Amino acid sequence: MCGIVAYIGAKDAYPVLIKGLTRLEYRGYDSAGIALQNGHLNIYKKKGKVSDLEEFTKDKDISGHVGMGHTRWATHGKPDDTNAHPQKGGTGRLVLIHNGIIENYAVLKSALQNKHGHKFVSETDTEVLVHLIEEVQMRENLPLEEAVRQALTQVHGAYAIVVMDKEEPGKIVAARKSSPLVVGIGKGEFLVASDATPIVEHTKNVVYLNDEEVATITLENGLIIKNLRNETTTHTVHEIELEIEQLEKGGYDYFMLKEIFEQPVTIEECMRGRLNAEEGWIRLGGMEEHMKRMVNAQRMIILGCGTSWHAGMIAEYLFEDLARLPVEVEYASEFRYRNPIVRDQDVVLAISQSGETADTFAALELAKERGALTYGIVNVVGSSIARLTHSGSYIHVGPEIGVASTKAFTGQVTMLTMMALILGYERGALPKSRYQELVHELANIPGKVDKLLKNCQKQVEYLAKELMDANNSLYLGRGYNFPVALEGALKLKEISYIHAEGYPAAEMKHGPIALIDENMLVFVIATNKSAHDKVLSNIQEVKARKGIVVAVTTEGDKEIKAIADHTIEIPATEEPFTPLLSVIPLQLLAYHTAVLRGCNVDQPRNLAKSVTVE
Repeated sequence: MCGIVAYIGAKDAYPVLIKGLTRLEYRGYDSAGIALQNGHLNIYKKKGKVSDLEEFTKDKDISGHVGMGHTRWATHGKPDDTNAHPQKGGTGRLVLIHNGIIENYAVLKSALQNKHGHKFVSETDTEVLVHLIEEVQMRENLPLEEAVRQALTQVHGAYAIVVMDKEEPGKIVAARKSSPLVVGIGKGEFLVASDATPIVEHTKNVVYLNDEEVATITLENGLIIKNLRNETTTHTVHEIELEIEQLEKGGYDYFMLKEIFEQPVTIEECMRGRLNAEEGWIRLGGMEEHMKRMVNAQRMIILGCGTSWHAGMIAEYLFEDLARLPVEVEYASEFRYRNPIVRDQDVVLAISQSGETADTFAALELAKERGALTYGIVNVVGSSIARLTHSGSYIHVGPEIGVASTKAFTGQVTMLTMMALILGYERGALPKSRYQELVHELANIPGKVDKLLKNCQKQVEYLAKELMDANNSLYLGRGYNFPVALEGALKLKEISYIHAEGYPAAEMKHGPIALIDENMLVFVIATNKSAHDKVLSNIQEVKARKGIVVAVTTEGDKEIKAIADHTIEIPATEEPFTPLLSVIPLQLLAYHTAVLRGCNVDQPRNLAKSVTVE
């Protein structure tokens, strides 16, 4: 889950690399480092954030027009200066940065130590890889790109790497397998990065490397790509849609707050060109090509991790309720290790903001091998999952920099809602009049989110002051809003470090009720028309044990307001659409609580945005 950036061109590399690492810091912030070519290799690395690296390099030689940088999320080896990247080979000739995990590093390390006398100074699998490349290169006096290619045939695991050789100045070699890597092509310059965020400032033309491809970049010969079989491959240049303004905070203190308040726009962008309220239809290009197979599917399997799994759980209610299609929601990380039953009549739907989630990608590969139709719901154009699946839909919410997902979640739920409505109509489960009624109401959701954000801000700030010293909290919901309870609890855990658990409201009596006392805050998402009386009873059970109840209710609900300690009202809407509204105050609450507790909202400890390792 580390961030990689490299540059070769006429500009000074250092400012490009530092700015790029700042853009990529959401991918990892345990340590950062750079290597610069200027006749020799200068390597600087430091535990901590990119700002710590900048401070460290103030009085150093930072000249050079070729270089690479890395920001780390630790897997092998604790976060410190020694384990930070770049990692060197034994002779100091080669340097390498790496995102991923080399699964057979221990076997390789043992062979390099015992057979060839290599000595290691770090605890990382990355150092093993650069030593392996060095050994292959020295044994046969190979050019860098050929040494990298041959070494990678011995490697098991995931990698995105950039390598430089001080004996071959003016050359960068990059390779990938199961970890993302993008090459930006500018005027007389090239960049390599984990994603497009460091590139967009310099060029919008990019090439996405495929698995087991090795790219050699020089200013003389440009970009040459070969696969591990030493075959030259063709590449397509894509134009990225990302705008530099999307990567700035725009006056907000944190990206997370900006992204919460962007949701009226991002939900509308997700629907733009796909939903017509006046004519009463929804169309998704990714579905149309496979409509017959999706309509006739016997089952849908939904794969996701974290927040994307919660979106998938909401989708289970949507597809079963609106389309009468059986659904199973699976943790991608468990699915692939369970020897699951997958049939060619199944649709396997994968949800991932980055489109690079390693567990989800691997689970998809398994499903595709077994004949299922695979469909991706992702945010990042050109991502690995988007390219692996038979078809899919982008949520188009723009880059999400805050590690805790907000606008991507509502974008995913919006897309899944549109899919459920289409299938409901095509499968005959929704009469045309009801279908058009729901389409029209879905079009109203962005305006209702905007209204909610304006109306609930002060109350949420007040509740955050009540919550900031808590050690535990409970989130309860029923039906469509049970997954919202899980998501609300996850947000609080992620960024404020307060222990929180989400439960189906009725399950409270099967254990968690034992925890309730006068110090326990219980958040109840109580917007369900279909189970209103049941939720009311759950609140009374909490109150009977002196628990403090914060209820998210529909505007005008006097019954719940009368017994809850605090209420946050959301605009009235159709029950299937309530998650798009009820989650908003929970996102804001987590944000304000974390700020009051002095937490780094955008970069919570131990987490990174894109989980590209298993």
